[in-house]
Amino acid sequence: MSEQAESENIAGETRAECPRCLKPPPLCVCDSVAPIKNRLSLLILQHPQEQDRALGTARLAAQHFPGAVVKIGLSWPSLAKALGRPVENPARWAILYLGSASAEALHAEREVIALTRKGEMAENQRAILDRIEGVIVLDGTWSQAKALWWRNPWMLKCQRVILNPAHPSRYGRLRREPRRDTLSTIEAVGLLIATLEKRPDIAATLNASFERMLARYREVEKTHPELTPKPKPRPDFRRRRRG
Repeated sequence: MSEQAESENIAGETRAECPRCLKPPPLCVCDSVAPIKNRLSLLILQHPQEQDRALGTARLAAQHFPGAVVKIGLSWPSLAKALGRPVENPARWAILYLGSASAEALHAEREVIALTRKGEMAENQRAILDRIEGVIVLDGTWSQAKALWWRNPWMLKCQRVILNPAHPSRYGRLRREPRRDTLSTIEAVGLLIATLEKRPDIAATLNASFERMLARYREVEKTHPELTPKPKPRPDFRRRRRG
């Protein structure tokens, strides 16, 4: 292939995008996604400015769960409107919390912790988490996720949870997060649903997809760097403070 033809081919790949993950074809791993039969529903609310075509994972995570919903926007009148179907009891939906938590919660050994409205570790953790019917994840930087939180007061009706991951994100150097315990959306979804359903295979499946995506990114980064712009450091809400 001539240099001109190769250049035109790369430019075409840059303009095109997969209709499922919205990534350029060289970065797409949708053909390897394995659907998962599971119990919990999944809703991902994405800030309009957080549509990272190269390293974003929200749509990749959602593809694993039939019926998962990804909505892009800033506000919705209710959980039912955001989800697109009736919701009997929002309190049975877990949402990854953005605010501070008590020292007891922050030093707990659990990987998923239910909080009270005061940010304290709730009593009867098992009973609270066992009744969860769906999970909500806000996709964006700290400030973007905060905007989603404050613009949607119905979220106060949902069960607040935080994550306490045992391992740092697989992003590594590709996304220079400010803390070792910050997770990508797909890792957060995998850990949350796997823990709530007591199915470690769910986290393993999502993490494997994430690893394939990162491997593809690193490969394309070497051959077509114009498709893999260098990310800026970004604070993220999927984290907890350690002592």
